[in-house]
Amino acid sequence: MVIQSSPVVIAHRGASAHRPEHTLLSYEAAIAMGADYIEPDLVSTRDHVLVARHENEISGTTDVADRPEFADRHATRTIDGRAVTGWFTEDFTLAELRTLRARERVPGLRPGNTAFDGLARIPTFEEVVRLAREHGVGVYPETKHPTHFAGLGLPLEEPLLDVLDRYGVRKAYIQSFETANLRELSGRTDLPLIQLVAAGGAPYDWVVAGDGRGYDDLVTPEGLREVAEYARGIGVDTRRVLPTGPDGRLGAATTLVADAHRERLDVHVWTVRNENAQLPVDFRLGDPGSPHYDRATGDVMGWLSRLLELGVDGAFCDDPAMGRAVVSRWTR
Repeated sequence: MVIQSSPVVIAHRGASAHRPEHTLLSYEAAIAMGADYIEPDLVSTRDHVLVARHENEISGTTDVADRPEFADRHATRTIDGRAVTGWFTEDFTLAELRTLRARERVPGLRPGNTAFDGLARIPTFEEVVRLAREHGVGVYPETKHPTHFAGLGLPLEEPLLDVLDRYGVRKAYIQSFETANLRELSGRTDLPLIQLVAAGGAPYDWVVAGDGRGYDDLVTPEGLREVAEYARGIGVDTRRVLPTGPDGRLGAATTLVADAHRERLDVHVWTVRNENAQLPVDFRLGDPGSPHYDRATGDVMGWLSRLLELGVDGAFCDDPAMGRAVVSRWTR
């Protein structure tokens, strides 16, 4: 009943454990490490070009705050109902964004990645697609804040499909935390769609529409049947499959994987990360008293193996090499 014959390794923002996320450096490293798919999060520029950034607010991932020529772009905007202050891609043309340089978003957790600060530009989605096509890997784009961008007259779906169509991309998934744009896309493309499901909260398009449901409702048997009407699978927080308790230790597995498979939905989990601070307590390694304990590498392979034992069909990995090693051993 599962779509994939073997679990897929999805390079989360590229090889973000080793390079600043959403840069060609990161995607190139991920390809070299054996990723099946590279994942660009997509936002729009003012001139309606899709670029790869985790968020449209870019002060944490670029040197924009150090650029006096862009000081007047500093602003506070409401993004998905929350006030955010910084610099936003929709206030820049592509040419302006290309003058910026990328930097590591979490230097305290990944100090080694700061060696690459300033070396890469913000890539366009088209550049990411060209790279993937050149090396024969898939792309797994996410539309970020689609309601927000549609409200600005910069919908993400049209340029997304345009790039994929122009390059004849067939190895791809399209993902979103919202539902309405996936439903729209289901009538415009036969590429597989993935409904993202957070650990809590609700799709923002539901919030705007006054729909009282949330992500919890999407993972009930009824919700999964609804998702199956327009999507090929779900991309879920690992806690939806293996919850953690207040002490950070794993509890009993849920029935979500089996429930989704009954509806012929794939289950991809996010995010398998290297650092102790990002892992369940059960898979942390080393001395908790060490000053570098949080950023030390834990038992990533053991954690991913546990998820695969539960039947997940793919995983978003910050370290695609770890993911490839586990999946290769798993499918021998």
